[in-house]
Amino acid sequence: MNGQVLVVDAEPGIARPIDRPVVDVAVGVLIAPDGRFLLTSRPVGKVYAGYWEFPGGKLEARESVEQALRRELQEEIGVTIGAAHAWRDSLVDYPHALVRLHFCKVYDWTGELQMREGQQFSWEGVPVRCKPILPGTVPVLEWLVQERGSASS
Repeated sequence: MNGQVLVVDAEPGIARPIDRPVVDVAVGVLIAPDGRFLLTSRPVGKVYAGYWEFPGGKLEARESVEQALRRELQEEIGVTIGAAHAWRDSLVDYPHALVRLHFCKVYDWTGELQMREGQQFSWEGVPVRCKPILPGTVPVLEWLVQERGSASS
C-alpha cells in the first residue's frame, strides 16, 4: 500500500471550518477479470446524488476498514467480498465533510449485484463513460491509468 495520503479539495474556494472531524470511509474498487471496475451512482437524497463513485461507506465504531467494506457492500449492492487488498488512502475536503477514503482492491466476490439504495451501476474502463464523477473518485481513475501504464512498460 502507498504510504502517502493524497489530499483533494473537492470544491476549491469554498470556506470550511478548520476543526471538522474526519469521517473514515471504506471504499471497494471491484475489479472484474477483464480489468473493468465497478462504479455506482450516489442515491437520491444523499449529498452529490447522481454522481458516480466506487461503492463503500462509513466505518462504524471499532470497525476495521475491511469489516466496514464487507458490511457496506453487502448492504448496498448485495455482494459478499473475498479478500480486500488495502491499496491507497486519500483525504477529501468536501464542503459538507472532511472524508478519509480507504481504497481497497477487490478481485473476488459472490452474489448478484443488487442496487439496494436505488442507485445505478456500470462496469467501466478508463476513460469512464458515466458522468459526473465524484471528486474523491477522480484520483483513483488516475492511479488505475498509472498502474496500467507501468505494467505495460
